[in-house]
Amino acid sequence: MSQTHQYSYFILRLLFVFLVASCLIFSCSSRKESIYKPSGILIINEGRQMVVGSDASSDMVISEFPWVGQPRWHHVHLPGKFSGMVAASDGKTIWVTCGEASGMLVSVDVASATVTGKFEIGHYPVSPILDVKGDRLFACLRYASQVVEINLLNHSITTVPVMNDPIALANIPGKPLLLVAHHRPAGSATTGVVVAGLSVIDIEQHIVKKEIFLPNGSTGIRDMSLSPDGKYAYTPHTLGRYQLPTTQLERGWMNSNALSVIDLEKMEWLNTVLLDDLDMGAANPWGVKAGDSLIVVSHAGTHEISVIDRMMLHRNLEAVDSGNAVAASKSRMNVPDDLTFLLGYRKRIPLQGNGPRAIDLSGNWVAVACYFSNSVEMINLKDGSIQSYVGAIRNMSKIEKGEMLFNDAALCFQRWQSCASCHPDARTDGLNWDLINDGVGNPKNTKSMLFAHVTPPAMITGIRPDAEYAVRSGIRFIQFVERPEQDAVCIDAYLKSLRPIESPYLINGKLSEAAQRGKAAFKKAGCAHCHHGKYYTDMKLHEVGIADGNSKGQSFDTPTLREIWNTAPYLYDGRAANLHEMMEKHNPERKHGNTDGLTQHELNDLCEYVMSL
Repeated sequence: MSQTHQYSYFILRLLFVFLVASCLIFSCSSRKESIYKPSGILIINEGRQMVVGSDASSDMVISEFPWVGQPRWHHVHLPGKFSGMVAASDGKTIWVTCGEASGMLVSVDVASATVTGKFEIGHYPVSPILDVKGDRLFACLRYASQVVEINLLNHSITTVPVMNDPIALANIPGKPLLLVAHHRPAGSATTGVVVAGLSVIDIEQHIVKKEIFLPNGSTGIRDMSLSPDGKYAYTPHTLGRYQLPTTQLERGWMNSNALSVIDLEKMEWLNTVLLDDLDMGAANPWGVKAGDSLIVVSHAGTHEISVIDRMMLHRNLEAVDSGNAVAASKSRMNVPDDLTFLLGYRKRIPLQGNGPRAIDLSGNWVAVACYFSNSVEMINLKDGSIQSYVGAIRNMSKIEKGEMLFNDAALCFQRWQSCASCHPDARTDGLNWDLINDGVGNPKNTKSMLFAHVTPPAMITGIRPDAEYAVRSGIRFIQFVERPEQDAVCIDAYLKSLRPIESPYLINGKLSEAAQRGKAAFKKAGCAHCHHGKYYTDMKLHEVGIADGNSKGQSFDTPTLREIWNTAPYLYDGRAANLHEMMEKHNPERKHGNTDGLTQHELNDLCEYVMSL
């Protein structure tokens, strides 16, 4: 080879190496600066910076706010999956919870975008907040039904048991009290009043002082915000009209979407207003933020935000409390059914992204994390302009598209609900629904979708041969629309991908001593006769001697016991609030296990074992 050719060959190789290196650098840079499924958003340092986290990954990013052109993201890799964050009062530190079985509290230095500390605080912590002094942090241990207090000076931990599914927290100004919002109802589903609510915790005595309940059928709470003056708390949720047969959707016949107001001076429910319009639902309200003069709510199912005049809302609530008619409401008890109550002082703003969840406010700006479009949007409330940054751009897999469709009310007639309205996180809302697939007048409790595709038949009565059939029937007879077959195929793929959450009853991932004893009691009582195999079900129908009313004498599908700790209430109509009730109070013919031969200790151990599965 001549010297000229050698030189040309060297230059070509050098160019090739340069191009490869450039691609790698660009790829790494893009990966670090991208946003994938943002679920948390926080504006800090007097509106100069924004922090975004994703519960689908271990990533968090920090950027200037508001941005001009393309924002510059500073990437933080967390030691676990992001589940919530709160900023220290000086804006220098972000405290982040990682939602896993051995959940951690992580400190992040804002200036350097680095993790500076971490320690374990409990099972799946979410929604951290700081006390006024900033030396104590509180978080929900959602699946363990506890609120945890962490002393940030010595890392000591105290837990307070609360109602099931705590999901959001707020400090009550001027009082040593903490307000806790619960995602779904607790207790039996046959009491006539089935409702999620809030708890008030005395943080000095570490006890629940009061429980505040919302209107009947309230469920699906995701967030809570206090007014700047500390007088009111606001929490958005779905309002299930579960006492009606599911024969139509118009005017919120099945699900309407609401915002409840709590009077913090009286510590009681003030009222609930509907976020829907007469002929168009505002499905799956998620995030909420209250400012001096407005309240902003994100709608994860309809991809929009509601902006409500806060002062006008309270003037109208005061007027109706005084006996004056407002809109269609002649008394305060009419308000939760009035689709016109917000008319004239609530604006619905459609977003460019899909699946808005967490939101935050700063001046005229609203920042929104749009989960399924991998984007962050900033809405200028002054001029209505929207700036959007799209992070991870890639083709959706069937699973990802199925998850999006499962949560998308655009599939539904008039957008009143999505699949996730009754199956939040693909689990259960805790309500009994009178679905028309097996006649009218025989309501059944909502089932979790976990393992539905591998444990046929589907539905409590086995009326559908498998989950694939049930998905398509649900689109047609619950969403009241016709959709392309590919939509159902993608939803199938998503539901098949679901994996159980590790039980809070396990200790370091293993059965406790009581649960190990309970495993023997499980066999002794004959539970394994129907509940066996990988999914603890024989996939058969059984008449268990408990059905009454229009369901009397009916046989029911054997449910899987996997993740049963997360599916209360129990039995076909949710009459049993817990396993003890099911086995002792609602087991007249001992067809749910022959518990007559068990001592009370053995029964306790049996429940511990089943709740560990």
